[in-house]
Amino acid sequence: MLKSLNRLSFFIKVFLTLLILLIIGFAIVSGSESFGGGIKGIIKNSPNALPWLGLLIPVIIAWKYEKPGAIIITVLGLVVVYFFNTGPNFFMTTFLVTLTIPLSGIVLWLIAIRKEKLDAI
Repeated sequence: MLKSLNRLSFFIKVFLTLLILLIIGFAIVSGSESFGGGIKGIIKNSPNALPWLGLLIPVIIAWKYEKPGAIIITVLGLVVVYFFNTGPNFFMTTFLVTLTIPLSGIVLWLIAIRKEKLDAI
């Protein structure tokens, strides 16, 4: 049981890391053409990736301290879902992608709780 929980936890952390790195890359490149494109445009547009770097930090924390990292991922993930899916611009794709972040945090949180119970036995 513990082995399968560790595998699932590892998979979720890898998934979150790759997802957030992909979104960071998209955030940097997506608006760079308005700054002239190329490397200069990417550098000028790099502040767009700062919020996503803020979400990468709890994922890094979750690699070392699973439960606190999972709680922070869940809370920040809910903020991301709210921020990107309110107002006149609602897209189902954005909703589903952002929803995977807090759901992954919740699953990590539940895994951490279950691991604690298994360690207590």
